[in-house]
Amino acid sequence: SSNDVFPTAMTIATYEEAYHSLLPALKNLKKSLEKKQKDFEKIIKIGRTHLMDATPLTLGQEFSGYVRQLENGIARIESTLPRLAELALGGTAVGTGLNTHPDYAEKVAKEIAKITNLPFITAKNKFESLAAHDVQVELSGQLKTVAASLMKIANDIRFLGSGPRAGLGELQLPANEPGSSIMPGKVNPTQSEALTMVCVQVFGNDTSVGFAGASGNFELNVYKPVIAHNNLQSIKLLADGSNSFNENCVIGIEANEKRIKDLMESSLMLVTALNQHIGYDQAAKIAKFAHEKNISLKEAASELGIIDEDDYDKFVVPGDMTHP
Repeated sequence: SSNDVFPTAMTIATYEEAYHSLLPALKNLKKSLEKKQKDFEKIIKIGRTHLMDATPLTLGQEFSGYVRQLENGIARIESTLPRLAELALGGTAVGTGLNTHPDYAEKVAKEIAKITNLPFITAKNKFESLAAHDVQVELSGQLKTVAASLMKIANDIRFLGSGPRAGLGELQLPANEPGSSIMPGKVNPTQSEALTMVCVQVFGNDTSVGFAGASGNFELNVYKPVIAHNNLQSIKLLADGSNSFNENCVIGIEANEKRIKDLMESSLMLVTALNQHIGYDQAAKIAKFAHEKNISLKEAASELGIIDEDDYDKFVVPGDMTHP
């Protein structure tokens, strides 16, 4: 019956694409980010929370967060595969297996597993596999989560590379093509922009899959075409987007160490290191005074008579602020 053949085809297609296309792409991107994490491990920079200056960390630590996001994303996709491997074939019209041999479902699943070299098995409950496609909704949710991770990473990288003179300018991104039809020499972060658009599409696809998965009536969900289309599209977009972002952006990222150092040394949030020595209120007074007078924290601390410059240098060491 088309009622069990169609969901079986959907299962095989989404499993194969996730396994053979998406997972390798995410693993390659993770590997490149891991290399950048190591390359940048000794570069101390200012952190940012609420888009405002925060305490220091290393650029490597910042990239380690991206690596972990991808590790989790890969694990999420892989965790869905065992449930995705269950085949509806043999359920026939409504899940009872009417008009099939008693051993058909088991044998056909083994044959499909042999042909594809993937661990497909017959569904434990054919009524569920025809009437509901919860595992496809689950897969879509995992794809959406990966997209959310990639969008955060791509946005961070393009903002850190903004400039080159009036932006943050902490990263130097590869110049893949001229970025403006009117402004000579302008280069835009097109790889980040492309990946974020991919992620937006995946978010939309997931919304549709959620509604479609919830719309099965009684013994059959008839929304299989939109579920299959959207999940396959999301997988392809994320795989292709990750490969392009990796090859044309991440591999070529370089740190602008001078700019990073200048921004870090000028940050008022280095004053946080003084909390344990002079207390929060006195430290806040130094930061506000430095900001109002447009002077350094060290100068502000000295002028206010709260702490002398020698003690300031002893207590405020950015490198010591990057660990407990």
